[in-house]
Amino acid sequence: MARRRRFWNYPRPRKGPVQRWLPSWRIVVGTLLTGTALGAGLFVAAWSTTTIPKNLDEVNNQATTVYWSNGKQIGQFAEQKRELVQLEDLPPYVGNAVVASEDDTFWTNNGIDLKGIARAAVNNLKGGGRQGASTLTQQYVERYYLNTEDSYAGKAREAIIALKVAQTQPKEQVLESYLNTIYWGRNTYGIQAASQEFFGKDAKDLTPSEAALLSGIIPSPNNWDPSINPDRAKERWERSINRMYQQGYITKDEHDKAEFPKFKERKEATNTWGGQKGYLMDQVRKELVKSKSNPDAPLESEDELATRGLKITTTIDQKLQKTAVEVEKTLHEDGTYGKANKNVRMSLVSMDPQTGAVKALYGGPDYVKQSLNTATQDVVQAGSTFKPFALMAGLENGVTLEDRFDGNSGKVFPAANNGEDWKVPNFGGANYGGSIDLTTATAHSVNTAYVQLNDEVGPEKTREVAERAGIRKDENYPLTAGLSNVLGVDSVRPIDLARAYSTIAAGGYRTTPHIVAKVETLDGTVLYEGPQEQEKEFDADVTTAATYAMTKVVEDPTGSGRVAQELGRPVAGKTGTSNDNKSAWFAGFVPQLTTVVGLRQYTTLDLEAGKIAGQDEIDGFGEWQEITGGSWPVRAWTDFMQVATEGMESEDFPEYVPAQPTFTPSPTPSETEEETVTVPDVTGWDIAKATRELEKLQLKVSTRAQNSDQPKGTVLEMSGANTEVPVGTTVTLVVSTGQPDQPEQVVVPNVVGQPRTTAEQMIYGDALQPAVREEFSDQPVGTVIDTDPGQGTSVDQGSTVTLIVSKGPEPGNGDNGNGNGNGNSPSPDPDESESPGIDWPLDGAEE
Repeated sequence: MARRRRFWNYPRPRKGPVQRWLPSWRIVVGTLLTGTALGAGLFVAAWSTTTIPKNLDEVNNQATTVYWSNGKQIGQFAEQKRELVQLEDLPPYVGNAVVASEDDTFWTNNGIDLKGIARAAVNNLKGGGRQGASTLTQQYVERYYLNTEDSYAGKAREAIIALKVAQTQPKEQVLESYLNTIYWGRNTYGIQAASQEFFGKDAKDLTPSEAALLSGIIPSPNNWDPSINPDRAKERWERSINRMYQQGYITKDEHDKAEFPKFKERKEATNTWGGQKGYLMDQVRKELVKSKSNPDAPLESEDELATRGLKITTTIDQKLQKTAVEVEKTLHEDGTYGKANKNVRMSLVSMDPQTGAVKALYGGPDYVKQSLNTATQDVVQAGSTFKPFALMAGLENGVTLEDRFDGNSGKVFPAANNGEDWKVPNFGGANYGGSIDLTTATAHSVNTAYVQLNDEVGPEKTREVAERAGIRKDENYPLTAGLSNVLGVDSVRPIDLARAYSTIAAGGYRTTPHIVAKVETLDGTVLYEGPQEQEKEFDADVTTAATYAMTKVVEDPTGSGRVAQELGRPVAGKTGTSNDNKSAWFAGFVPQLTTVVGLRQYTTLDLEAGKIAGQDEIDGFGEWQEITGGSWPVRAWTDFMQVATEGMESEDFPEYVPAQPTFTPSPTPSETEEETVTVPDVTGWDIAKATRELEKLQLKVSTRAQNSDQPKGTVLEMSGANTEVPVGTTVTLVVSTGQPDQPEQVVVPNVVGQPRTTAEQMIYGDALQPAVREEFSDQPVGTVIDTDPGQGTSVDQGSTVTLIVSKGPEPGNGDNGNGNGNGNSPSPDPDESESPGIDWPLDGAEE
């Protein structure tokens, strides 16, 4: 009986000394078949269990850019510096430059490169340097869906997803998403941000050579940056431009004419909030992000500000901001008028009195070193800048500029100071006579006359006028109602003083200071506009008389603000100096612009230790042994305003008509002709300006609101235009609400399945307002499971869409939590430093 052959038959009989130990063909074939079957089974299992995941949240993040009023960039709020673009808006060679450099089979492959994978595997098995074989699609999958994958299992999953992406997404979509996702060095993501960073232009304007440079450095953008390694960058550029020609993406002529492009040098890593930018960016943030002090702001959080890709245009005039810096340098760096003590700080606010738009805001030399904004946060005694508030209180209560008061120094006010007599001096002990009118008292800032006025009117009225004009109510720094408040014993913020004086300049209409002119989404939808509403607080005759008196501060040959005459146009203003010269001001305006300059000297100013504290008498410097409002502050104000008013039409203030003696008519009846006026056509005017013009003619104004696309406050229609009517006639103005009759309809987008933050951005992008309601579901926490109204519903623009967001399964139903890693990007620039600690001991009220 034949011996049965064993499956494992080693050593094999009747074979040579080597062959007896080699596997038989049965073993070889069996092993190959088994391996192939096992591999195929594993692939089928992996294919069936692998799905295309949701994209990473950060790939939708776009930088918000802040601009000066002239359209030039100030800075950005950004988690990642990115701005999305569409492939169809780019020249074809831009995307194809990346294809040529990174994956020349992109347009034809199925998402992976089998030859490249085999080549990389052999190299890795031989012990060569770790080598990848990623197609452009695989790179897209890694960056758009997965984050970095280094393990072999991770790479296998990446390859399967790439295959599925190639089957389900058009190549153009893959390339577009890749271009918007890839990191290009210099903390920039996406082709648009890279184009701006390297060439200062939009991606749609890139030349073939510029596109070749960007595509060439993709594998190692930090190391191959042309600013760091120009030789390697040029090698990569040559490789890319040659491939673009060889693969037919540029013509021979374009290739032959191509030159290594000029580029912007890489900036050293710095805190981008240094210098003036930080103060302005911080103010933008405070105006736009909701907070306890600003609950009506349009943005819910700082994250929204940094990821929505908004375009923010400020009201700040770049030239005027630079001028404010140059003016401050005359204190320290340049010492044009003599160098001040290093602890002296200037504040400057310049704003449009008609709209509240802040044109320049100087709050310190460098936000990184001194985050305290002295223009908006500092509180300093107002000194005699408060006197116009007492004057307006008097004018509202029957006082005229022709009324006369005692102007001699040393006048005693019985029981005026906590029950004790109060002896009031004038500055320098000057006597102005026992009977001076209020115009003279204003021109020379006569303390005794103004305290008498305050006593007659009541200091409560002075406080009320100050608050109505724009000095904020603050429980930490309340305005007092004592007789001395007229001398400015209370502390105010420079920006509030600018607002109050703007109310006078605008004929009694108060506005809201703001630094943001407009916020737009990237598609041009206006999300927010700075508040320009005017609120009438004072009659025109009151502000006209007060303005007239304040012009004498400048026009009088010995007035405290006479330096401002250099402007060569009508100027109204008031100097202010606190007791012991611890603060000094000049607040003034022309009809179109209000500017306030303040000065103080800190007891301690140690920026390294982060301590700013105390208030000292301002040391004299230059030609001024004593620093008052009529010294450096009015000098600085004039220097600034000379630049600010260049090219500005010289306008007159409203004409002041002194009070006339009363006239008793004859008892004999006589026929008199009724006085009439011609009604001007104010259609198209702003309501505030139209009202002032009509009231000048002693006409009454009635308004009626009407929806319209015209800017809010525009006069659409009026009654009686160009007709002659009796004085006192009521003119009706139809005023635009700024809202169209029928809100524009938009469609609720499909955001089901998206993470909450992504869905909110999509809702905002369609000019809708998101709200959130959480419900239990088997979907991962934070995933949108439905909307109300539902997707595809037509709603009015600006409507609220409720996102129904999963908060996971109900307790007891298991845990389907879903984690999402993040961290493949290089570290961004460090956040701005913490604000230095501020110590705020304030001196007691000064007379």
